[in-house]
Amino acid sequence: MTGDHQTLALFLFSAFVVVTLAITTWVSRNRHGSAEEFYAGGRLFSPMENGFAIAGDYMSAASFLGISGLIALYGYDGMLYSVGFLVAWLVVLFLVAELVRNCGRFTLADVVAARMRERPVRIAAGTSSVTVSVLYLVAQMVGAGSLVALLLGGTTEAARTWTVIGVGALMVIYVSLGGMRATTWIQIVKAVLLLGGTVALTALVLVRFHGDFDRLLRAAAERSGHGDAFLAPGLAYGGDWTSRFDFISLGLALVLGTAGLPHILSRFYTVPTARAARRSVVWAIGLIGGFYLMTIVLGFGAAALVGPDAVRASNAAGNTAVPLLALDLGGGAGSTGGTVLFAVVAAVAFATILAVVAGITLASSASVAHDLYASLRRRDAAPRSEVAVARVAAVGTGAVAIALGLLARDLNVAFLVGLAFAVAASANLPVLLYSLFWRGFTTRGAVWAVYGGLVPAVVLVLLSPVVSGTPQSLFPGADFQFFPLQNPGLVSIPLGFLAGWLGTVTSPEVPDEAKHAETEVRSLTGAGAV
Repeated sequence: MTGDHQTLALFLFSAFVVVTLAITTWVSRNRHGSAEEFYAGGRLFSPMENGFAIAGDYMSAASFLGISGLIALYGYDGMLYSVGFLVAWLVVLFLVAELVRNCGRFTLADVVAARMRERPVRIAAGTSSVTVSVLYLVAQMVGAGSLVALLLGGTTEAARTWTVIGVGALMVIYVSLGGMRATTWIQIVKAVLLLGGTVALTALVLVRFHGDFDRLLRAAAERSGHGDAFLAPGLAYGGDWTSRFDFISLGLALVLGTAGLPHILSRFYTVPTARAARRSVVWAIGLIGGFYLMTIVLGFGAAALVGPDAVRASNAAGNTAVPLLALDLGGGAGSTGGTVLFAVVAAVAFATILAVVAGITLASSASVAHDLYASLRRRDAAPRSEVAVARVAAVGTGAVAIALGLLARDLNVAFLVGLAFAVAASANLPVLLYSLFWRGFTTRGAVWAVYGGLVPAVVLVLLSPVVSGTPQSLFPGADFQFFPLQNPGLVSIPLGFLAGWLGTVTSPEVPDEAKHAETEVRSLTGAGAV
């Protein structure tokens, strides 16, 4: 890209960083350092504010860069991510939002531990939450590296490396200094920027085709080189039975995974009541739904105007389709309009990545401090010391995410997020639903449900084509692939539910009827909720 692209995009990105650091500094000077303030922002956010923050937390680099890229490369099959990510919110709205807000305090483990022996449950749920968070963070780091490689003309690996390190350092600063309150306002600002940028690009694409969506689709099909097959199922997932099962596996992971994501669940604790939590989700569904409809237009627009070949030449996984589309819509390389539009889109994408990594890092550090650390030392430890541990955990999480992000730099970010969703649906969702709805659920069942989903999901990913056995794998030179599917959800999600049931029916522990009754009343009415 030209020097103008780089200068303007870096200026806009720097402006966003300065604003968010100012928010973080202001919040850090006006907080009192309690656990409730650090983890939940004092529970003072309104449903609209929290709805925008949830949307900002959820609309990640996978959504903005990855989904549009997959649609540009694979057409109809790429839309599965848009549909799956949106439909998942119905599960959250009807089964999770209010109940989690009423039963928990800061983390997923709070909900489960309300009627179980705390220590084993918190250790299991904390371990699972950290694993999911790190996988999700890796996708954001890969998105950051891809964007900077494009911005700087695909120059040295050193540029991508330092970008990933810089994003990691910023997210540690946001979380350790500002906690949930700063993170929430960063996500609100980012949601407004992202929605504004997406609306503008969508309008420009539709104007280019005179508002005729059918014409857009036909142009995309012609440019794709696949003809009508580009607009029909099967281009990515219909080649053989393995790819069809992969399609089902991915769909299950996307629809069920959202309700088990730690950074989404933690957002329900930032509002004062369960009713506010439900209204937050309604706001979020409206914002997220509109956004994902627009990603479909952007994906097909990139296929029609830029072409899959050009997208693939820039980034094999398709992560740079939207910036290239912006360049074309503005007038092409070297034009003033193209320079400005490209720079704006690049800056918005950076803002997206920073806001999302801040939310995920906060959720991960909360799990380490509130669940793992608190379980492994005296329960009467001062809350302030727990917050100090959370800040240290943010640094550790950032370091791990940076290392894995550099390793996975050539994979599609939406695909990587699909893996995180599969682990969340396998390990977190079974224990959450059993705890809320099964009267006879026991501590052994809870622990088995978490590990029974977590371990198979992680092992199957390690033994899948994602890691070895193909030219697109993390380790293309090695081959220890034994599991044929790229997404483990089809196998690991049922195993999580089965393990929870098996652990419960074989447990000698007698379920505590009184605690279940108390949890049920609290979850449905909010009586006694924190």
